[in-house]
Amino acid sequence: MHRFATGQTVVRRDVHRSGRLWSEQALRVLADTGEALVTACAPGAEARWPALYAKARDDKDRSVRTEAFDAMATGRWDLAAAVWQETELLLWKPPAAWFSVNAFFVPDSDGGRRLRNRYVNFEHPARRTTKGFDTFDLVVDLVVDPGLTCWDWKDEDEYAHVRRLGIVTDTEYQAVEAAREEVLAMLTERTGIFADAERWAAWRWEPAWPVPRLPQPAPVAERVAPDGGWTGVCRGAPGGGPG
Repeated sequence: MHRFATGQTVVRRDVHRSGRLWSEQALRVLADTGEALVTACAPGAEARWPALYAKARDDKDRSVRTEAFDAMATGRWDLAAAVWQETELLLWKPPAAWFSVNAFFVPDSDGGRRLRNRYVNFEHPARRTTKGFDTFDLVVDLVVDPGLTCWDWKDEDEYAHVRRLGIVTDTEYQAVEAAREEVLAMLTERTGIFADAERWAAWRWEPAWPVPRLPQPAPVAERVAPDGGWTGVCRGAPGGGPG
């Protein structure tokens, strides 16, 4: 398997089964091992998103997200240029996993940065490309507090909707169900990625690093805030799954 060099810019792409691009995001490689490809980005990093999805974030209108999924089901959508905002992102993508683990860092009151939350994104296993990796977001997510003691499922309603639309197939559904159990076991047992949670919680973006850019610079970007906020509801804890 081709390995990426530390410091290299790679592109994470969400690719629909039709072969059409759903989104892409520029990331900087921190480590590439047999256990995971670890990447990061900071405010200003280039991305492209579905135009309707970007509008939903800008307008804070979740109903427009439903329109974006409806457009995906038809196979017709437009992409909008974007730049990452507000948070520093640390992303682990194990090579064969149906998920990635994302950590979001925000400014603290002392002028530094703090870990806001972790965010498990359920998605296709990575398919390496010469420029990065391809996957496909399967909508449902798990939001985890910084201490790994509290978590909550996110976007279950949208997950049900994309299931009805046929965007998520029965085979993908079964893979996600198995991945959910795998992630909850890792959380409760502090294994896998979560075994090094304390060390990675101290990570910070190096200010001297240039922000990652897409290989072909996008036109003037619409400003899109990253999704991954903490929902404020705790439904799980070590020793038991979500309520």
